[in-house]
Amino acid sequence: MNGLQRFMGGSPAQVLLRLIVISLIVGVVLSALGLSPYDIVEKARQLVWRVWNMGFGAIEWFWQYFLLGAVIVIPVWVIIRLLNLGKGG
Repeated sequence: MNGLQRFMGGSPAQVLLRLIVISLIVGVVLSALGLSPYDIVEKARQLVWRVWNMGFGAIEWFWQYFLLGAVIVIPVWVIIRLLNLGKGG
């Protein structure tokens, strides 16, 4: 297997055929959901614009949720580690 095949995960023709089939299946599913490529690009653009407009408010929002979760996650993690330490593991 040469470098190109190793990078692509198989022969270029097989990979191209798989990508075409998967793209067709995903396209049918997205069409059934009523989505178009333009809709997806537009929603992504709107998301980036909203995050950009939130500015430092987004950082504050992220920090608050991080701290809220960390208040639970960190002590539970410490307790689990201490209990595992007692087992001699």
